[in-house]
Amino acid sequence: MPGKESRVYRKPLGVIGIIRPWNFPLHLSMRSVGSAIALGNTIVIKPASQTPVTGATLLAKLFEEAGLPKDVLNVVIGRGSHIGDYFVKHPTPKLISFTGSTPVGKNIGKLAGEALKRVSLELGGNNVFIVMKDAGIEKAVDAAIFGKFIHQGQICMSINRLVIHEEVADEFVSKFVKKAKALKSGNPMDQEVIIGPLINRDQVARIQKDIEASKKAGAKIILGGNAKDALLEVTVLDPVTDDMPIAENEIFGPVAPIIRFKTEEEALSIANSKDFGLSGALHTKDIEKGTAFARSVETGMIHINDQTVNDEANAPFGGEKGSGLVVLVATLC
Repeated sequence: MPGKESRVYRKPLGVIGIIRPWNFPLHLSMRSVGSAIALGNTIVIKPASQTPVTGATLLAKLFEEAGLPKDVLNVVIGRGSHIGDYFVKHPTPKLISFTGSTPVGKNIGKLAGEALKRVSLELGGNNVFIVMKDAGIEKAVDAAIFGKFIHQGQICMSINRLVIHEEVADEFVSKFVKKAKALKSGNPMDQEVIIGPLINRDQVARIQKDIEASKKAGAKIILGGNAKDALLEVTVLDPVTDDMPIAENEIFGPVAPIIRFKTEEEALSIANSKDFGLSGALHTKDIEKGTAFARSVETGMIHINDQTVNDEANAPFGGEKGSGLVVLVATLC
């Protein structure tokens, strides 16, 4: 309309509440802290109780020494079971940014929704790594080794299920096991060690419980399976079916279940069978056909002829279904 103008102004949300997990605590805290401060917000971080220093107090000290004004970056330490609900429901934070498990994330979404509070939820994954019969096996094996075992598999984007076409499964598994055997485990202070301990013994016990239940259902351990304290051996199970506990649950450890498929329809059904959709990977020499297949996989991100652990600063990041509602803090201003 002549003589009329409409203006939209961006402004900071105010106080951002950040709840961070124990895996990659420094990185996962900093990626929200930096963007939130840059856009004029202040922050309260609640780190995981296992990693309060790298997840929060170290950051606070660094920013303090850099001259950040007082009260811009604040830290609250305590067990989530004790203070988590209060932290989310408190009227001060205008947005809760949470990275962690799906059950906890759902509860945070519920509590925040009651207060009409914004949320950014990056939750669990059950990520598939699909190898078609025309795939380059050597490249697929290398990608699978990295995507499964980096950081002992304690990454939300780690490969959870290796879904391999039956015509190339024997070759893939043989080469995969050979390379997995070469991954040295032990004390990560040793520069040659690739597989270090998990965060605690409880995580090992949880994974071994799923392994044992899957063995009773027909899975076979063809590599590893043993543990000492918090150190779990590189483990490969073959064959595994999609309904076994080791495939049904997010592993978060150095265990690789092999699921064999006959048809692409079966592979797609397996890929979409879980209430998760964070990341995935697909290996094939037919890029266009592979892309069409990948777009039918219910996941926030999927990578052609690569592995699942990809996080690019200039690319969208987020999941579908039970893997969360992720929006970059940088867009919330």
